[in-house]
Amino acid sequence: QVQLVESGGGWVQPGGSLTLSCAASGFLFKNSVMRWYRQVPGKERSLVASIGVTAGTTYVDSVKGRFTISRDNAKNTVYLHMNDLKPEDTAVYYCHRVPNDWGRGTQVTVSS
Repeated sequence: QVQLVESGGGWVQPGGSLTLSCAASGFLFKNSVMRWYRQVPGKERSLVASIGVTAGTTYVDSVKGRFTISRDNAKNTVYLHMNDLKPEDTAVYYCHRVPNDWGRGTQVTVSS
């Protein structure tokens, strides 16, 4: 059974940093493309960052230079390192295994 469990969310002031983690189990992690999405109330879930099996990465323009996605295949974990956080980064962040598996999400709130 596939499980994706996010952690690391919370409240942070603008300009602060957080690192999200997603612990994966139930599948061959090293062979899976992993992604982070986020969603705010009333809007669709949107892609934030993606990391391939050879660790190639892509980002949505709004987080380039501030967020870094990484993976540790030995720990079956994918991370999202978030720096210089802005209020517009406030959302529930979801871990995603391509194509169809999702975690339950972790809330990130950026406010003063």
